Amino acid sequence: MNTTTNDKISILFICLGNICRSPAAHAVMQHLVEKCGCADKYMIDSAGIGNWHVGQLPDKRMREFGRLRGYNVNHHARQFDARRDFELFDKIVVMDEDNYRNITSQAPNKEARNKVVRMTDFFTKHPSATCVPDPYYGDAEDFNLALDLIEDGCEGILNTL
Repeated sequence: MNTTTNDKISILFICLGNICRSPAAHAVMQHLVEKCGCADKYMIDSAGIGNWHVGQLPDKRMREFGRLRGYNVNHHARQFDARRDFELFDKIVVMDEDNYRNITSQAPNKEARNKVVRMTDFFTKHPSATCVPDPYYGDAEDFNLALDLIEDGCEGILNTL
């Protein structure tokens, strides 16, 4: 993989507001690379399409459900910056088709557009899932499903790098 950040593989996770799915993916991926002893080879971040929650911690429910699984979901929300993020990141991983359309529409060229991938592309345990659904308006079951899918996708990403 051609990297752009001090020879580190750089991965950016994207969801709508950067308070549920993408900060959880950020935390899960960070946990996985630390567990395998290769954290120094990666730069991991997350961002949201909208600016509604910039500067805020993730949704308290996602922080709690993540904590119960051993993750530190503590990223402060930021908004995706096309000019900066397309240049800085090797892989931009989106959670659903709306995210995919939004982010690819901001790509300045084909090379940048090709950096955008779907989390579902990396599922092995949930091959029929079509997205990581947003749990924000849901209950415990929805947050746990999102984390199940995110864990599956992050493991898949790590296995392809």
